[in-house]
Amino acid sequence: MRITPFAAGLALTAVLATGCSQPAPSEENGGSAAPDSSPPQPTASPSVTVSTFLPPDEATGAFTYDETAVPPGATSDVQVRVQDGRTHVQFTGTGLAADRDFGAHVHTRPCGEDPADAGPHYQNEVDPAAAEGEPSTDPAYANPENEVWLDFTTDADGNARTSAMVDWEFREGEARSLVLHERHTSTEEGEAGSAGDRLACVSVDF
Repeated sequence: MRITPFAAGLALTAVLATGCSQPAPSEENGGSAAPDSSPPQPTASPSVTVSTFLPPDEATGAFTYDETAVPPGATSDVQVRVQDGRTHVQFTGTGLAADRDFGAHVHTRPCGEDPADAGPHYQNEVDPAAAEGEPSTDPAYANPENEVWLDFTTDADGNARTSAMVDWEFREGEARSLVLHERHTSTEEGEAGSAGDRLACVSVDF
């Protein structure tokens, strides 16, 4: 069979190309690793409840029971994100009393005209000794790992942002509001979880 110079040239080019090929750069041979093409892990989108505090006779979702501490027109932004069995809750308040301490907890029932309508604190593990009208004060149950506490102090403009993370998820339909209290939350035996009067309440379906 006759091989033309043109065909021989093509064959030589192929051999040279094969002989000169090198493995793709890697971190082991000093090159850069190929970019990771795996898709990014999804991040759960938060549910958001934005409300304006109003007096009980005007309010529908956010009630103020103390118009000095929580003036009508103050706002609440509650964001809840659940991911990998954990729950993150963030509260942002504006127009509240300036430079003041507040307690804040997730409660079991929606807000109403009576501050007591919101029920007791939501607990992941419910204190068996607690009863209607006798909230849990045992620090084994009334603590920021078993409940959601969002205590905060406002700035000079009456604004604040606070958040909490717990290693569990709310039981469906059993956490329905966020209540603002008159002081930061106690951790003492017999008073654990107490934070004084209920100043305001915002209904949230956690």
